[in-house]
Amino acid sequence: MAGIYIHIPFCKQQCTYCDFHFSTTFDVYRSAMIDSIVQEIENRKTYLHNIDIRTIYFGGGTPSILNEAELKSILAKVYDAFKVTDGAEITLEANPDDISGANLEVWKKAGVNRLSIGLQSFKKSDLEWMNRAHTVSDSFQCVKLAKQHGFEDITVDLMYGLPDLTMEEWENHIQEVMDLDVPHVSAYCLTVEEKTVLSSLVGKGKIVPASEDQQSDQFLKLLEKLEINGFVQYEISNFSKPGYESKHNSNYWKGEWYLGVGPSAHSFNGKNRSWNVSNNQQYIKAIEQNLEFSTIEVLTQANVFNEMLLTGLRTIYGVNLTKLAEIAPISLVFQQKTAEFEKNGWMEKSADEVFLTKEGRLRADFIASELFID
Repeated sequence: MAGIYIHIPFCKQQCTYCDFHFSTTFDVYRSAMIDSIVQEIENRKTYLHNIDIRTIYFGGGTPSILNEAELKSILAKVYDAFKVTDGAEITLEANPDDISGANLEVWKKAGVNRLSIGLQSFKKSDLEWMNRAHTVSDSFQCVKLAKQHGFEDITVDLMYGLPDLTMEEWENHIQEVMDLDVPHVSAYCLTVEEKTVLSSLVGKGKIVPASEDQQSDQFLKLLEKLEINGFVQYEISNFSKPGYESKHNSNYWKGEWYLGVGPSAHSFNGKNRSWNVSNNQQYIKAIEQNLEFSTIEVLTQANVFNEMLLTGLRTIYGVNLTKLAEIAPISLVFQQKTAEFEKNGWMEKSADEVFLTKEGRLRADFIASELFID
């Protein structure tokens, strides 16, 4: 099975922390962008070698900006160009301020069956310095409204490690999500990315990031609260009630193939990885004139080995050592390192898999890098 990711590079306004590819001034080329995305789907219909598609994911940017005609035209082309399985998971990322009864009906009729809602925080001042377009009230109402319109598979985003976020406030945020009774939560630590508004504010001393200890304490509190409420941490940043794991994102972590469509989107078909140009005008021009618009990287043995480690260790599924050994031999250094991590309480082993413990998940990137091969 494979997945298709569709990047919609439109946003109403710029969030201070975001370094994803998007534009807030897109009206003059909006229709050209949609036409180009549809054409790219047609042009790349052989990329996945006729593997069945079980997930479609609209990300961004802000896909909830799409109107009915735009959403339907993209999905119609996907169904025309690929074999999509019955009951495929179709996810739409949505901002709370875009969630209305009318939009929910449009999304449902188009086939969307999963919503990913960017709440981020229930603190008014956080939403203000983040430059989010929604209010705290919107956060509560949008989830309730989505449920009223028949959406059961809902995930919400939360952010921790925010400036001046106390542990009491963070616990309240977690409880607010529990009270909304959603089956999936994605929680991300605030990262100060280069060339963002947040980076400038931090550089000027106007915002002071949380310390690593504060971030770790909030993350561990999140694990505790969600576990008590029946959530399983199936990936470091993702938690779900049983049966509500994101099938699309699980494709990435399990090394399944996927096609990424739209400017800046990434693709993977087992042998190579490619990424589209992160420039809207260049992307549209390349599609219209049948020019090259993506960079291709042929994966080496080390690339495949290291990526299987990096993604697998982030998940509850762990890393299968037999599959890993099929890519490259398991070295003595690898065995010594895993034994050391196990002794530290960061890793556990079964007959054929290695997993990270809760403490190990705090160090996932470090542990994976220690096991990488050259």
